[in-house]
Amino acid sequence: MRAAADHEAAGEEQAAPPSLPTHATAGRPAVTPPAAAAWPAATPAEELAQRPTSEALTSDLLLPGERLAPDGGWRQAVHRLSGGFVRVGESSATVRRRDLVSRIRTPVAGGHYRIAVLSLKGGVGKTTATVGLGATLASLRGDRVIAVDGNPDRGTLSEKVKLETTATIRDLLNRRATVGRYADVRAFTSQAPSRLEILASDHDPGVSVAFGADDYRAVASVLEHYYSICITDCGTGLLYSAMAGILELADQIILVSSPSVDGARSASATLDWLDAHGHAVLVRNAVVVVSAVHRKGKSMVDLDRLEQHFAARCRAVVRVPYDPHLEEGAEVHLEYLDTETADAYLVLAALVADGFAFRH
Repeated sequence: MRAAADHEAAGEEQAAPPSLPTHATAGRPAVTPPAAAAWPAATPAEELAQRPTSEALTSDLLLPGERLAPDGGWRQAVHRLSGGFVRVGESSATVRRRDLVSRIRTPVAGGHYRIAVLSLKGGVGKTTATVGLGATLASLRGDRVIAVDGNPDRGTLSEKVKLETTATIRDLLNRRATVGRYADVRAFTSQAPSRLEILASDHDPGVSVAFGADDYRAVASVLEHYYSICITDCGTGLLYSAMAGILELADQIILVSSPSVDGARSASATLDWLDAHGHAVLVRNAVVVVSAVHRKGKSMVDLDRLEQHFAARCRAVVRVPYDPHLEEGAEVHLEYLDTETADAYLVLAALVADGFAFRH
């Protein structure tokens, strides 16, 4: 009988509902938390969406007294004289520059982007435009930018930077099987202070002419693994060996013209040829650079009409003013450029970078 009673008591204990744990200390009775201590109900998603997140904790919010000093003019003077207590709005030039830089830093959606710089006419500043564009991009971005000399007639791209190697594009082609990391490619390039790298062409025109479309494709396939942006400085023709490969792989073209009648006609003829040979998309998205425009109007050419002509055919037109530093024909340093010239390349780089966000 006693065993049966114990069994029933054990059954009652097992059937008892679970309760919150009790807390007891010496000399004090155990206290059971009230039923209201249960976990609160889940917060509705609508309420969670309205709550501030970590993104709200910006420097402007938490450090209201910390502001960058204005970059010049009367705003800088007021900021300095007031000890930083008087803060005036940014100038339109500062806001404009920040917008351009933001566009230049657009990530490359496809991982690699190829730009071809073209001109049918020599001596219009094509190679200079290549270096100016490349140096501007490289100096403001965190990824790698390389300029490749695709000129079959002893290109001058390598003369625009201080050479660190005598290696050429042919050397990289011949030894591409040994390339397995960025340091291997870097042995074939020279780097400017802007961080732009240059891959030179052969100085022997005979060897350069033998560099064909398949060769260019092979080199391009190596570079795409180590650089985000590749700018090819093309020759002054459209029918030489490597040109077919350059145009086939190009995501965008830059067409360079001089502010002259023959220069403009040659540039427009280049667009005609591209349209007629299956490159209409490149034409529509092209940016035309009118190079070495004199500020004081020494030329009688109507630049506004010239610009309207190309704007009707292409995406944009940029005028790059005459610059004494670029006229020297030596190494290009961004810090030596006139303010207007540097700004023109900033605009050009932003226009080119507008295409980076689209996968090709």
